[in-house]
This record gives sequence, C-alpha cells and structure tokens, in this order.
Amino acid sequence: MGVKLEVFRRELWPPEKEDQRQELEEFKERIRKQREEKLLRAARQSS
Repeated sequence: MGVKLEVFRRELWPPEKEDQRQELEEFKERIRKQREEKLLRAARQSS
C-alpha cells in the first residue's frame, strides 16, 4: 500500500518538477501567514 502511494506521488511530481512543488509550498505558506496576521490585526482592533 505504502509503496503504491509513493510511486503515485513520484508520478505526480517528477524530480524535475520538485522545484516548482517547493515554490508552491512556500507560496501557500506565505499566503497562510499573511491571512493569519490579517486575522490577528482584525482581532486586536475589534477588542
């Protein structure tokens, strides 16, 4: 079961696309942090 999943993941992200995947992960992380900061600021202002 685990091996099949690993093969599937490799087909989804071949090694040459690994950089793109990394950039996407970092981008999503930045967006998430920005959203959290915005929520924190909003929460501070409303209180």
